[in-house]
Amino acid sequence: MQTLADLVADARARDGVLFSAPERNAPYSYGDFCTNVWKGGNLMRHYGVREGTRVAVVVGPKNPADEDEPGYLRDAPDALLAFLAATLNGAVVDMDPPGAVDATALVAPAAWIERYELAPGTKALSYGGPIDDPTVAQFERELWSENPLAPPAEVGPEDDALAGERTYTHGELLAASERVVADHDIDEATTVAVRAPVTTGGALVAGLLAPMRVGATVLFGGGDDESGDVAVAGEGRDVPEERVIRPSELSM
Repeated sequence: MQTLADLVADARARDGVLFSAPERNAPYSYGDFCTNVWKGGNLMRHYGVREGTRVAVVVGPKNPADEDEPGYLRDAPDALLAFLAATLNGAVVDMDPPGAVDATALVAPAAWIERYELAPGTKALSYGGPIDDPTVAQFERELWSENPLAPPAEVGPEDDALAGERTYTHGELLAASERVVADHDIDEATTVAVRAPVTTGGALVAGLLAPMRVGATVLFGGGDDESGDVAVAGEGRDVPEERVIRPSELSM
């Protein structure tokens, strides 16, 4: 396994549940999610996402409430899907974009699109909604008609994948996910509750890439009465899980 494309391809063959959320009627399977990542990669190619381009992704629920903040997962993995889809094309993704976005594409909840000032040439794609702006592509709607095959990009382990506190390559993210699995005893029977904003390399590795590596289930949006086997949580946050991964403490 050398790139995130390999991780997605391996995970697509897994049985079982990848994502679970109290607000979702049915869990999200590995096969469905990874097939949609492939579709998302092909969709993004239509909008110019290629090797070395930049993509901004805003994490949030489909229909944010007033108390919701960017970065937190609640009811859907659309932002995580967009992250992986972009990296499969060789793009570098910013999961905590500034208000002024200079990138090939911005993917964000429809209700938050207007918060961002887009550079000329930046394509906006929304999830959730609805949205009335005809210049904004509706991510989920366009996804369904796409080709369910891996995007035809050539990406290697030394290629950059994530921009944040520093830039991480595909190889570095995968190596970190392997360490998290080993250090925190994560396997296919583990449920990982994501209770931190998914905006940093550490949070993405612990809350998405490590579980996908071994077939674990990711729980998001749960209150303190919804617990997993291990939590991904920020510094100082009390959680119901006894085992806690602090993203800032990971060796990245």
